[in-house]
Amino acid sequence: MTDEPNRRAHYREPRQARSAATLARVLQAAEEIASSAGLEEMTITGVAERAGVSVGSIYRRFEGKEQLVAALTERMLEQREEYVAEHLRTAEPSLPGVLDAYAHALLQSFADTSNLFPELLRARGTDALERGARTITEIHRLLLEAAAPHAGRIRRSDPKAALDTVARAVLGACFHNSVRPDRRAGDAQRMYADELSDMAMAYLLTPDRRRTERPPAHT
Repeated sequence: MTDEPNRRAHYREPRQARSAATLARVLQAAEEIASSAGLEEMTITGVAERAGVSVGSIYRRFEGKEQLVAALTERMLEQREEYVAEHLRTAEPSLPGVLDAYAHALLQSFADTSNLFPELLRARGTDALERGARTITEIHRLLLEAAAPHAGRIRRSDPKAALDTVARAVLGACFHNSVRPDRRAGDAQRMYADELSDMAMAYLLTPDRRRTERPPAHT
């Protein structure tokens, strides 16, 4: 998970297990409402009802809806970092295995939230974009770390830069799939993840394009 000890807290951190469980229910309820109805329709009252807690208990944790949305953004991004990390930890120990795990984990993590990510970014502006950038950096680091033992198979001249290109391309494809009205799901989603992994492998196993010098101009 990305470390940033000086960042401003989005809510009061729970100190007891019971309080942590309540917070988890509140954030889960907020995510469910925001995913199905949109952030505009998400209210403190509605979240309290779905979570089975009092409105006052939410206000003891959050100053208002904006801080709740900030906490929801943080939670969702942290969960995706952890989800990708877990899949890469348990990936088949090979370059194709790592790429398969990366593509499938990213595609699934975005598919779980439909259009909520773009809405969260729009709602929170610069802060959310900066937090999202930190997650992208962490996900790239996780891929580089998992692929490092197999980097000898990569035929590009700069394996680390090539893996960074792969990380960005697959991430972009997964994000795009999540916001399409006809986004893939089920077996189609799994096939798409396989295709993304195959595409990444084909790129990594292809030597750099040869660049020939232009012949001197005739005078």
